[in-house]
Amino acid sequence: MNYKKLGRTGLQVSTLCLGTMSFGRWIDEKTSNAILQQALEHGINFIDTANFYGKGQDAEQPVGTGECEEILGRALKGRRHDVVLATKVGLAMGYGPNQSGLSRVHIMHQAEESLRRLQTDYIDLYQVHRFDPRTPLEETLRALDDLVRQGKVRYIGCSNFAAWQIAKSYAISETRNLEKFVSVQPQYSLLVRDIEAELLPFCQSENVGVIVYSPMARGMLSGKYKSSDDVPEESRAFHGERNLYKLFTPNNFRLVERLRPVAEESGLTVAQFALAWVLSNPQITSAIVGATKTGHVSSAVEAGQYTFSNELKEKVNQVLHDHTGGKE
Repeated sequence: MNYKKLGRTGLQVSTLCLGTMSFGRWIDEKTSNAILQQALEHGINFIDTANFYGKGQDAEQPVGTGECEEILGRALKGRRHDVVLATKVGLAMGYGPNQSGLSRVHIMHQAEESLRRLQTDYIDLYQVHRFDPRTPLEETLRALDDLVRQGKVRYIGCSNFAAWQIAKSYAISETRNLEKFVSVQPQYSLLVRDIEAELLPFCQSENVGVIVYSPMARGMLSGKYKSSDDVPEESRAFHGERNLYKLFTPNNFRLVERLRPVAEESGLTVAQFALAWVLSNPQITSAIVGATKTGHVSSAVEAGQYTFSNELKEKVNQVLHDHTGGKE
């Protein structure tokens, strides 16, 4: 397993991060524990979760129910210090007006709830799940700063922030002497490359860690989907993953088929190829990989060891260029 420093910190995290969104949602506790054990045995020391993850995600009005954190809390007993544990706050944990967002009230309450569910007295990386336009950034940053000063949080990060939003937060943190976000968690894959325009250059300039999610485009790059009508059982699409269906476009299906022979020539599956491509970008600190079977972990670890040659990168760039007609 390879490791990198998380942004400007001295914290070493594995370049593969175990994503746990399926724990307690699509898979039971026994399977979740087996996947976690497999990840630890392969040297993955970085685990990403959120208070929101659990069965409530699939409700008609999605609301966090915390099953994922509870499963991790039980599974990590006796080995908590072996992992870098990251969780998130901000999405709805109830239907009341103060049960979502990044207000001081919500952050302080949910931090305590996450600590309780995770059965730990500290969170290594506490991330705000998405930007909250209703709450002043200074209020959010002061609450996070207090959690760090209390020893309940080691580092703070953000997820789904645009470059200007992180830049604004940095200006506030600098002038108010508050903790800065050490990392950002955006979506990034061969199909979703928006962050290359502004976010990655900002992170490189300010030495911000980049922890990407959906490196296989929520499963679209797994190679298992041939069309929107061809949805295998036990797949994320079969279970009703709403965001995946947004990627089910004729254009994306054509791109996957163009990438398939390139992946096979490299001795990788399409899924492994997609993950290896993301990790080949030196600006990426870690890629979050979800799993519903232990075999998914082993496959991801194999992809994580693959080295992209300059020639192969050029071949992929040409496929992407031809696919978009030069409009990237």
